[in-house]
Amino acid sequence: MPKQPATTPKPTRPVSLKMLAEHLDLSAATVSFVLNNAPNRSIPEKTRQRVRDAAREFGYQPSHAARSLQGKRTQTIGILLPELGDGYHSQVLSGAADMLMKEGFFFFTAHHRHRVDLVAEYPGLLHARGVEGLLVIDTHLENSPPCPTVAVAGHTAVPGVANVVLDHERAAELALGHLYRLGHRRIAYMRGQLFSSDSRSRWRSTLHVARSLGLEVPPEMVIRLDKDSHSSDLGYIGIQQLLMRRKDFTAVLCFNDVAAIGTVRGLHDAGLRVPNDVSVMGFDDIPAAEYYTPRLTTIRQPLQQMGNVAASLLLKKIGGAKVPEISRIEPELVVRESTARVRTSRLRD
Repeated sequence: MPKQPATTPKPTRPVSLKMLAEHLDLSAATVSFVLNNAPNRSIPEKTRQRVRDAAREFGYQPSHAARSLQGKRTQTIGILLPELGDGYHSQVLSGAADMLMKEGFFFFTAHHRHRVDLVAEYPGLLHARGVEGLLVIDTHLENSPPCPTVAVAGHTAVPGVANVVLDHERAAELALGHLYRLGHRRIAYMRGQLFSSDSRSRWRSTLHVARSLGLEVPPEMVIRLDKDSHSSDLGYIGIQQLLMRRKDFTAVLCFNDVAAIGTVRGLHDAGLRVPNDVSVMGFDDIPAAEYYTPRLTTIRQPLQQMGNVAASLLLKKIGGAKVPEISRIEPELVVRESTARVRTSRLRD
């Protein structure tokens, strides 16, 4: 039988630059010059083609971590966020991803569930894996990361970290102003979890605007969210507890749309109609807000835009450009079906 031509056996582990050079009987420097398209007139085109063919044959992939140690670009970003579920975080991530994809950047995501140890550890781990910068979403940083960083809803001044935040004072004006114009004076207020980056700023702005409108915010009318959850049971449980205290109110200002959806269900199960008996105001304008029954009146936080802006600022920082320490994004009032004017009979109660 005729002898079959010999084939090069496939390696059982990823091929390194050194292994590729040994296979070609060339120096590692020569192979590196070719694969990085570095100008070097002493390398013949025939040799260059041999290197490219071998790299393709063995599926050679450059080590981004090694490139980072050599001071070379890796086109890779690290993204920190509390969770990878639906709602706020995924919308911001989507906007950032669109920008990074457009600019030819790859990214790693790491979720930390607001664990202080992981938030402290992850920036260094990602940097060691070759990321050129970090984008952190709803994450409380204590120290400056080891590479250019932009935060979405950071709210804490950390040296070297640029922040993209919503104008919460304007958001409170829009939300409470809408309810006030509808005749609501007995309003239940929902305060977000303390580990959420937006909670303090939003609550501070809510109290300030309420005072300016002459609205009282008695402690017994405040629903405090403390559970580490981003599901609608937050609003459901909170409104049930408020109803058990037998407090009379005509509207609920919710921390976010997810909690607002739970609030509507909780009121329904208690025999109250939204908005006929109680108006419900959401926050964020997640996609489900428009399709829930009743459709939610809410404050639109342009989440994808915020992610897009943050990613754009990060790429500028990586390129050495100066960017603003704080970039404020304008909210928008979206009036739908979950709010209505207070009924005359309730005004007389």
